[in-house]
Amino acid sequence: MYFGLTDEQKLLQATLRDFAARALPPPERRRLFEAGTGLDAELWSAAAEVGLVGLGLPQRFGGAGAPLLDVALAFEVLGEAALPGPFLGHALASLAIALGGSDAQRERWLPRLAAGEAVAALAIAEPGDAWTPESWTLAASAGALGGAKLFVEGADRADLFVVGTAGGGLALAARDAARVRTLAQDPLDRTRPLFRVAFEAARAEPLPGGREAAPAVLDAGRVLLAADAFGAAWKLIALTVEYALTREQFGAPIAQFQAVKHQLANLAAEVEPMRGLVWYAAHAFDEVPGQRAAEAAIAKAHATERALHVGRSCVELHGGIGFTWDCDVQIWVKRTMFDRAWLGLPRAHRERAAALAGW
Repeated sequence: MYFGLTDEQKLLQATLRDFAARALPPPERRRLFEAGTGLDAELWSAAAEVGLVGLGLPQRFGGAGAPLLDVALAFEVLGEAALPGPFLGHALASLAIALGGSDAQRERWLPRLAAGEAVAALAIAEPGDAWTPESWTLAASAGALGGAKLFVEGADRADLFVVGTAGGGLALAARDAARVRTLAQDPLDRTRPLFRVAFEAARAEPLPGGREAAPAVLDAGRVLLAADAFGAAWKLIALTVEYALTREQFGAPIAQFQAVKHQLANLAAEVEPMRGLVWYAAHAFDEVPGQRAAEAAIAKAHATERALHVGRSCVELHGGIGFTWDCDVQIWVKRTMFDRAWLGLPRAHRERAAALAGW
């Protein structure tokens, strides 16, 4: 059995890394981070042109028809580059329509979503860290939604919301300024701002296959968050190695100090095993459905928690400057904080994995 990437997958990552380097040089990344708006129209259009926003959608609707493993490889690059924009919510909302939508819903929305002409958001979280279908309480009746959702990525710019409803279903709600109101929440990651979204008798239509699609969409989200965290963790290590090679103390680069070498080596040893964990979880989503839920939960719990540990360690290795606003390390640390928290904290996913294993 071959455990590496295919030539096509290597080309995919190389192409996206080249795109990110050209579209997001460090000064532009810093500008967008400080602006904190998340979605930059020019960057979004450029990402759509390289196929990033429709990567996992069926080819008949203008997407690339890529399996989740390829989408996860793309999200590694997003994590490395700290690429701002609602790529996660857009990908998951689009997947929900592809898996659970009617033919008419797919025909209406998927071509626009694949082309980046419309932006979709996934609205599922409710108070009390309620992320899972069995905990959703937002009411949907007589073609209208009433209630609020929390931590919705990119809601201020979304044209379409895929909303988790009571009973574990999903519904589509197009933006209506009079009936859908957004309120910014404290930003955890300024590249991916979050919002509270209130639906005030907003017109909605259920996804016919929403109850069946919802668990798969959440599993895909867990995998993509793990992939993003994996990419961010490697970037943090690379930034810290670069700093250690240039920062001098007692007349020598701190990279020559044994304690610094050991810390960096230990961090690399923590991050590298994530690769197989994340890749296999993404592979299992499409190819080993019986293991999909457990592998997604384990990858989300482990990769996001260890990535945040790497981030904190890299801040410390940068010394006093690591705690300042001017140090770019914070961009990726906050990215790992988002990855760890969104869709629930590691403890919840470990409990889920244990329950699935019958423990």
